Amino acid sequence: MFSSLLEAARNSPFRGPLSTTHCEPALPAAETQGMAAAAVATGDSCEFGSTKYFALCGLGGILSCGITHTAVVPLDLVKCRLQVDPDKYKNVVTGFKVSVKEEGMRGLAKGWAPTFIGYSLQGLCKFGLYEVFKVGYSGMLDEETAYTYRTFVYLAASASAEFFADIALSPLEAAKVRIQTMPGFASTLREAWPKMVQNEGYGTFYKGLAPLWGRQIPYTMMKFACFEKTVELLYKYVVPKPREQCSKGEQLVVTFAAGYIAGVFCAIVSHPADTVVSKLNQDKTATIGSIIGKLGMAGVWKGLGPRIIMIGTLTALQWFIYDAVKVWLRMPRPPPPEMPESMKRRLEAEEAKSK
Repeated sequence: MFSSLLEAARNSPFRGPLSTTHCEPALPAAETQGMAAAAVATGDSCEFGSTKYFALCGLGGILSCGITHTAVVPLDLVKCRLQVDPDKYKNVVTGFKVSVKEEGMRGLAKGWAPTFIGYSLQGLCKFGLYEVFKVGYSGMLDEETAYTYRTFVYLAASASAEFFADIALSPLEAAKVRIQTMPGFASTLREAWPKMVQNEGYGTFYKGLAPLWGRQIPYTMMKFACFEKTVELLYKYVVPKPREQCSKGEQLVVTFAAGYIAGVFCAIVSHPADTVVSKLNQDKTATIGSIIGKLGMAGVWKGLGPRIIMIGTLTALQWFIYDAVKVWLRMPRPPPPEMPESMKRRLEAEEAKSK
């Protein structure tokens, strides 16, 4: 499957200005290889759609997700505790006060190890595979169809990538929640992991996979599709000059703004499932139905405020770091998609004919 996607990527409309395969005759292999070499020689460290390109995207995902999620562990800890025991922790401020009083400042870092490892693995799959699926799916379509339905391409690519990313994340997420929400169970990943295996078997690590998919797949679909669309709109209506005239720093500011906007929507869409995941990993006897029945519709929205702050900031920083890594590694960064010339000419002809 991945080999066919990589092959389709070579003809993807998302290649940007370098892509000519949809409007010009095929060139001899030697000449196209020369063009690829020239494209890399202009300053890019790799060719768009190459194995190296996707590998570097995965590295950017590791850095963007691993660093950001670990940085907000204290807020994540309080959010999880608020979700599973609202009577004790009541709100964010009280949650911090109670946590510090009972465990000290060091207690706010509980769960940092599974967070760092789990979300680094998730970032590798999320960003790396998103790029693979995005260019692969678009390459299966003709240029005009890929442009017209590009939002559906973003949605399908992000959902596909997150499916695999959550399989990598689930075991570490289960351990993290146990450490953060079950007093006395374990203080470190080294302590929690063997205890979970001994008491419940390896299946416990994937008990929350289905609701994790329910939380993360809609979240990621919103994260990528909203981000891509927001970037287009910002350059079209807000930024006073074309993207190619913006400095690298100005482009990264646009990336951060688009990422934060996407993050707010992500938090709202995925929050009920996030609450269910936290409760499932805290109580080994619970089921999705029993949790929803006990909490009610109002209960599953507990902790939304801090999650909006956390996810909005996280998403913005993730996109900023990811794009900064691309700049640092001199990777190809095609501009937002533009309407193909063939489509422009066809629409102009249809408009003229209607007059």
